[in-house]
Amino acid sequence: MTQLTAPAFPVPSTVPSTAPADALGGPWPASARPGPGGDVLVGGVGLAEAAERFGTPLYVLDEAEVRGRARAYRRALPHAEVLYAAKAFLCSAMADWVAEEGLGLDVCSSGELWLAASAGFPAQRILLHGNAKSPEELRLARRLRVGRIVIDGPAEIARLAALVAADTPQRVLVRVVPGIAAGHHAAVRTGVGGQKFGFPIEGGDAADAIARVLAQPGLELAGLHCHLGSQITEVEPYLRAVDALVRLLAEIRAQHGVELPELDLGGGHGIRYLPGDAELDVADFAVRVTDRLAVRCAEAGLEVPRLIVEPGRAVAGPAAVAVYRVLSVKHTADGHCFAAVDGGMSDNPRPALYGSPYSVRLVGRRSEAGAARVDVVGRHCEAGDVLVRDAVLPADLRPGDLLAVPAAGAYQLSMASGYNLVGRPAVAAVKDGRARLLIRRETVEDFRLREVGR
Repeated sequence: MTQLTAPAFPVPSTVPSTAPADALGGPWPASARPGPGGDVLVGGVGLAEAAERFGTPLYVLDEAEVRGRARAYRRALPHAEVLYAAKAFLCSAMADWVAEEGLGLDVCSSGELWLAASAGFPAQRILLHGNAKSPEELRLARRLRVGRIVIDGPAEIARLAALVAADTPQRVLVRVVPGIAAGHHAAVRTGVGGQKFGFPIEGGDAADAIARVLAQPGLELAGLHCHLGSQITEVEPYLRAVDALVRLLAEIRAQHGVELPELDLGGGHGIRYLPGDAELDVADFAVRVTDRLAVRCAEAGLEVPRLIVEPGRAVAGPAAVAVYRVLSVKHTADGHCFAAVDGGMSDNPRPALYGSPYSVRLVGRRSEAGAARVDVVGRHCEAGDVLVRDAVLPADLRPGDLLAVPAAGAYQLSMASGYNLVGRPAVAAVKDGRARLLIRRETVEDFRLREVGR
């Protein structure tokens, strides 16, 4: 069953190197290994056991994997600032873990900002992002005294300047578009022109925005920001971004006589979704990017700015496993087999949005049956509600079986919907053989309580 076990790979630099000898390997958490009776243990907890305790669909989040990946970034980039991109997945526990591991937080809405603040995350280590910040969000950021705000559009310059006084300036970064295409899908390639984010360098929009910010006494321009895209597995696009941004830094000094102290390269660091996938090597990224930045700044006669990076998926993605229960197995006349589970595009829209591939494994029982090709589909009223196409699963797959999908920690629950009024799944954290509920299951009563009239 080729999709059920991973080939042996060197342990990537982004995961702890203390994985057990029988670990399943990427894309599973480092702690994942076979358990008794066909189960899989994550953080020492059986997935079938967790499903029985908390119900399904269930997201099982390995605390040690999150912390290990956060530490890997701090080790690789000791002189840089690492911000966890909350849009990948955020809850109070996640905020606690990344704060304790020394990371800052990149938020892009008042909801993410409020949750971080209510969890006690230090405001000075928070960066507020987003291409359409409301006046209320900017006021909240100012009231909470967040460390930085990214200027993403022309209206934000005047709007934010109106909220601050010269004696209490707000540190800001200007998001620029360097004209570099990178990422796994056209919908997430944000480093090129012609889309809603930032100010293009080509054509002068970025230069105009920088001049406007520098003219505002209440705004302290700390540096430049860019974000190239998502699920990037090669270092080369980031090196080209460094080249483009250092050229702009040199132009800013020549025109305005100031050297900006910070350079934010965003995130988008790719992970494995299938056993043979490439992923961004964080150690290689750190060495090559910091070396390139030092060389380009020396050539331009600039002080080297402090580097900022914003990993989200690379911290959270491999740390969670989604567990579903099979509701039906259907064989069609043309030879197709469909296994319908109790979740779907409402808790994981990525396959429907981007055609994203996943692996899947039967857990909770052993099977001696041969392998079969199966489309694992969701329960929603859409033909595109397919979680895993052409999966290799036991031929005796039946209703009641449990299926586990790894690499489920990023851009699944954070993008979840209430389609068909199917409540969002629960989230349980596992660590050292113990499981605890972090987020309860959303119920029909939760939907009903939002109604205020009829």
